[in-house]
Amino acid sequence: MTEPIRLLLADDQALVRGALAALLELEPDLDVVAQLGRGDEVLAAARASQAQVALLDVEMPGLDGLAVAAQLRAELPGCRSLIVTTFGRPGYLRRAMEAGASGFVVKDTPAERLADAVRRVAQGLRVVDPALAAESLASGASPLTQRETEVLRVAARGGSVDEIAGELHLSPGTVRNHLSAAIGKTGARNRADAAATAAAQGWLL
Repeated sequence: MTEPIRLLLADDQALVRGALAALLELEPDLDVVAQLGRGDEVLAAARASQAQVALLDVEMPGLDGLAVAAQLRAELPGCRSLIVTTFGRPGYLRRAMEAGASGFVVKDTPAERLADAVRRVAQGLRVVDPALAAESLASGASPLTQRETEVLRVAARGGSVDEIAGELHLSPGTVRNHLSAAIGKTGARNRADAAATAAAQGWLL
């Protein structure tokens, strides 16, 4: 009999993490060897547990799941990444693939399909939620520049023009120009609307 696939789970919600572990442990060929609530602890834990597949949430303290996927690809290529998230956003999918993740599925994926995704990723295959893949192709890449993204990210927290300027070391006039460009590119009515649209597409992480 072959050895079970060794899994690491990283999700900052303990209930979700526990539920995923319980579901996956029901499969005789899967073994959950580590569970974490922070992204910046994944690399060391994956090394120590010799995990073969890391199931990563996108939004975690310490380091987000997309950054963790890139870190694992660079420093521990024997451990493949599968993004499992509530946030099924096209921008997240695109960036997960660019970061080197082997798969991207949403948390309401049926247990059998999730287990199958883990097996396929362990075999070196790529697994992507089909509805999200179609949406990602339709929506395209983010139209925002890096600076426009940074400005919108601070604006999304409710910062004023002066606060955004102070945090990003820009002049208020430059901030207004970036906000105006971002509003135009997202087809928004105002900066709050532009930030919400960009966040919904997964462009602000």
